[in-house]
Parts: sequence; C-alpha cells; structure tokens
Amino acid sequence: MTKGQVEAKISEAVTKFELEVMGRGPKQINTMIVKNLIIIRLEGFFSISEKRLAENNRVELVKRVRTLLFENEVENFKNIIQNIINTELVSVHSDVSTKTGEKIIIVTLDCNLENKY
Repeated sequence: MTKGQVEAKISEAVTKFELEVMGRGPKQINTMIVKNLIIIRLEGFFSISEKRLAENNRVELVKRVRTLLFENEVENFKNIIQNIINTELVSVHSDVSTKTGEKIIIVTLDCNLENKY
C-alpha cells in the first residue's frame, strides 16, 4: 500500500470507530502520517446537544465527557490503528475544540512510518 492508501484506511477506520463507539461520526476527517506520528483531524462530530451545551457555557462538561468516552475505549482504538499499520504504538493523545468543532488525535509510533511507504 502507498502512504495515501494507509492514511485513507486509517480515516475510514476512525470514522467507523467514532460512529460505532463514540455515537457520532465526523462530517470530515483527514489523516496524515508524518515520520513517527499519525495526525488525525476530525471535523463536525459534535451532536446538536453537545453544541448547545458548549454554547451555554458548558464547554468543560462537553470536553470532559468526550475525553472520558475516548479514554474508556483507547485500547480498542489502539488495536484498530495497530492492525492497519502493523507497527507498535507508543501513545495516543486526543483533544476537542468546542469552538471549531474539531477533534485532533495524535498517535506516536516506535518507528518512522513514512520510511515504510
């Protein structure tokens, strides 16, 4: 597979994960492999209720719930990514922005994945 094909496969898998596990898939997703990092940017994944909570000064609540939901399933997430890239994951970091409606996931790897493709 090419680097672009792997990035697309990761995007598809993360979209499915978000939909099935987190309850809502993103409207748009972009995955980039940069050396020993995988950077995943999701847009438009908040529900209407989450948007309303954020608009009513409940930003921390929305962020906390989304963080806890993701952390609860992080091992599942790691397995999904590891099965695609066949490379050991070192760590996974995630954050959401209630202002832009974005979620960023950064996966660090034990090797330079760009060198594989």
